[in-house]
Amino acid sequence: MKLLILTNNPDRPSFRQRIRAYIPALEAGGIDCEVGVFPSGLLARRNFLKRSADFDGVLLHKKGVNPLDAHWLCKYSNRIIYNYDDAVMYSDREPDRNSRTHLIRFRRSVKLADMVIAGSSYLAEHAKGFNSNVIVLPIGLKVSDYKIQNRQKNDRLTRLVWVGSKSTLGYLDDIRPVLERVGESCNNVILRIIADDFIDLENMKVEKCPWEKNTRGMKLASCDIGLAPLPDNRFTKGKCSFKVLEYSAAGLPVVASPIGTNTDFIRENITGFLVSDMDGWFNRIKQLIEDKSLRERMGRNG
Repeated sequence: MKLLILTNNPDRPSFRQRIRAYIPALEAGGIDCEVGVFPSGLLARRNFLKRSADFDGVLLHKKGVNPLDAHWLCKYSNRIIYNYDDAVMYSDREPDRNSRTHLIRFRRSVKLADMVIAGSSYLAEHAKGFNSNVIVLPIGLKVSDYKIQNRQKNDRLTRLVWVGSKSTLGYLDDIRPVLERVGESCNNVILRIIADDFIDLENMKVEKCPWEKNTRGMKLASCDIGLAPLPDNRFTKGKCSFKVLEYSAAGLPVVASPIGTNTDFIRENITGFLVSDMDGWFNRIKQLIEDKSLRERMGRNG
């Protein structure tokens, strides 16, 4: 069986986590995969999509297609699967404003698909009005990438950690007042950021660790408390909580907002805490800083 995987950007985090991670397993199961990037120019796109006829199926990753792309895909493809793990029907910059462009492209992609695969039940509900064959496939990870058996710490600092990208760094900045308050009240705390961009704090040292595929697991495993803040809006409700899974795989307790699949992946008081206000963030982080045995127990549970 041959599968053509179409994307705008194979380097984006969602493609790495949602698609590329599974290609070896698909190929081991007898599905030959080819990743294709949408070209620019009408003729180039037509010729590119015409190749769909040479494959048993097309997997469309997170792409909201325009009318011509939809026409060519329907004309040449044998089967179409649409796979998404973000609230692509809304604008991440203006989530409370109805975006006609986002919604129309999302609806068009969902309608042309033979099957829709969504990252959460919240996302799936948005597709069910336009397609009767919608399933939920939560995001996963390779636990072996997070080498908690190699946990090594040569200091007595308690490390908070946030992993993400420049596009979501603002979510961490939203709890800056909490982090400053923690830094004022605890002198043995440091914040590690694993990303492609960083923030600075006045009352807490920040360790700036560039994100690298081969080292992110070890960088997480040498920390103590994972942070996963999210604002509450229509776009963030579609978040699939990959960082929460990373923290738990690395043996860390998690403090997170009760948004998106955070509420599915965190067991309250068992693997971490869900908090909805600044005092809650401060109290739970401080509780974990002061109680090493609680941190370790929640980490093992995760």
